[in-house]
Amino acid sequence: MEELIKATGKVKIVVHDENGVVKEERNIDNLVVSVGKAYITSRMIGTASNVMSHMEVGTDNTAAAAGNTTLGSAVASSRTALTSSTQTTSSTTNDSVQYVCTFPAGTGTGALVEAGIFNASSAGTLLCRTVFSVVNKGASDAMTITWTVTLS
Repeated sequence: MEELIKATGKVKIVVHDENGVVKEERNIDNLVVSVGKAYITSRMIGTASNVMSHMEVGTDNTAAAAGNTTLGSAVASSRTALTSSTQTTSSTTNDSVQYVCTFPAGTGTGALVEAGIFNASSAGTLLCRTVFSVVNKGASDAMTITWTVTLS
């Protein structure tokens, strides 16, 4: 019997204006990169490594690739601590982890086309990277990214 484990992800981006009105909402697939997969397996054997704790956004629309270790062009000061991270398990679905991050007004502003999850406030290990068509986040907008990584 052969059993293969796959790591996949889904990203939901919601941008709100200063009055809380939804300006834009997107659902995007993402790539769990090679160093992210190595991170997952290292945690299975107890290797000491920080948990995933931050998201970052950027402006480089170069396709996500398995060998990515950073974003292509991160927006200055956009790496933001996660709002929450939760594990979901049930008898009928695959195991998944959901990471949520809110980029407040003045953080991660610009014509954004990429995002990633990291285990540090700077440098660190990249778990996932996604590239998407432009999401414009104005200086007074807030943006929430909900990222679900599923092992199946």
